[in-house]
Amino acid sequence: MQIGKYKLRIIESGYFALDGGAMFGIIPKALWQRTNPADEANRIKLSTRHLILESDSKKIIIDTGMGEKWDEKEKNIYAVDENISIRSALKSIGLNPEDITDVILTHLHFDHTGGSTIRVKDKLEPAFPHAKYYIQKQNYEWAINPSDRDKVSYIKENFQPLFDEGVLNLIEGNSNFDDEIKFMVINGHTFGQQMVKISDGSQTFLFCADLIPTYGHIPLPYIMGYDLQPLVTLEEKKKILKEVVDEEWKLFFGHDPEVAFASAKKHGEGYKVDATFKSFE
Repeated sequence: MQIGKYKLRIIESGYFALDGGAMFGIIPKALWQRTNPADEANRIKLSTRHLILESDSKKIIIDTGMGEKWDEKEKNIYAVDENISIRSALKSIGLNPEDITDVILTHLHFDHTGGSTIRVKDKLEPAFPHAKYYIQKQNYEWAINPSDRDKVSYIKENFQPLFDEGVLNLIEGNSNFDDEIKFMVINGHTFGQQMVKISDGSQTFLFCADLIPTYGHIPLPYIMGYDLQPLVTLEEKKKILKEVVDEEWKLFFGHDPEVAFASAKKHGEGYKVDATFKSFE
């Protein structure tokens, strides 16, 4: 897939699982399990999927997944799949972490920035040693002082070393990374989350992060119980999905275990999935 100067590729750095009820909030299990079947512990399988954007001068990755710093208890809680890593996923497309020039982080929850740092002996270091990292200032400030409700999602070893090393760039509000890449701030899931819009005018992909984590979350009421401001999420979905449908964007999912991206269409007063795609091929 080519958008402007960027060649887009998809990689997956692993799988994990979260409680299905928490992932779908008020939606009954009888409805959400049609798209996301639960295991014996009521967890649904989720991916950590990334977009790689390559130009003549840049190699960009969006989000860094769960990482590899989990202990055995945590691996069991989250059903972390250790058969794949961000390093091996990059290697499968001929890249190494050292090749990455820019890391765009949608937000600092552990399943989006866990792979941003690695432990080298007794020290935590940036996992992409030649890269600049980008996050909304608002999200960073929330992450270093989260509420009791969401502090478990913000693990400082995943991002504080980046700030200490001077490689974490703090962005303020909606902004353009360059001609093709735009950051779009949303606040329902957490404060200062940024979606990433990639467009050249003829084709548009929206890396929608945790606004719409799987294709099963396209309908308006399908909102995660994790969201700090679910009614804000609802309004954000209404606004964004109207643009998606009107302008024929594709929604890119960071967590759907099967579907990489999809189109959406109007359905009554809301929206539903139109077509799903597992890859660019």
